[in-house]
Amino acid sequence: MKNKIFGIALLVFTLLIPVDLQAQCGSTNTAFNSGETISYDLYFNWKFVWKKVGTASWNVTRTTYSGKPAYKTYLITRGSQQSDRYFVMRDTLTTYTDLNLVPLFYTKHAKEGKDYRVEEVWYSYPNRQCSVKMRYRKNNRPAQNSTFSSKYCAYDMLSMMLRARSFNAGTMKEGQRVNFILAEGKHCEWRQLIYKGKKTIKMENSNNRYRCLVFSYVEKEGGKEKTIVTFYVTDDANHLPVRLDLNLRFGTAKAYMRGATGLRHPLTSKV
Repeated sequence: MKNKIFGIALLVFTLLIPVDLQAQCGSTNTAFNSGETISYDLYFNWKFVWKKVGTASWNVTRTTYSGKPAYKTYLITRGSQQSDRYFVMRDTLTTYTDLNLVPLFYTKHAKEGKDYRVEEVWYSYPNRQCSVKMRYRKNNRPAQNSTFSSKYCAYDMLSMMLRARSFNAGTMKEGQRVNFILAEGKHCEWRQLIYKGKKTIKMENSNNRYRCLVFSYVEKEGGKEKTIVTFYVTDDANHLPVRLDLNLRFGTAKAYMRGATGLRHPLTSKV
């Protein structure tokens, strides 16, 4: 669940019934350049004290996929040696999109505690449909294969983040909700995002302060709505996620941006 943190953390868009579905599933990139790298410090609430437990890194690089120009985006989270004594965390998420940010392929390799999981998602767009093939493996168990097809676009955690980076949230009203389809390796399901307005926040790991847009990602659990993550993205053209508040199975965690290089725009939200 924690790895919905970044991927889920920035999705803000409306899904439309398409005329050309593959074109509708893409978006003009106004937010990032190839070579952008963002680093984070991860904190966990341990007996009412926030302790640093690891790091995370995000990178976007121009490459090729199936012989065509594409973006490769990865997110890596790593627990520290100290935190490994309590809970091992080694997660690597990778997505490929075309240059218009249309999802092509996604994979997640997650070592969490004693479990090792692999999720794979392949996208295609036949007959004005979004067709998704998924494979899920846990430890040494046989792989589970599934498919999904819809007239609406589907996104994994990273490809949705790339699309949302170029979204102008200035037109949204506080409390507005957005529905979307998330591909997770075993299934595709509708999810919901709530816009919470604007707030200036201070980093835990520095004295830096940023003007941010605030969003909460929610799921239905037992018929009740549960907030999974609240995230803060810079209120500038970069739309960088600088802080994430996470409600995980084993407690509460936060991620704070430590640094960023290769940005496309000046970080004008910094105050």
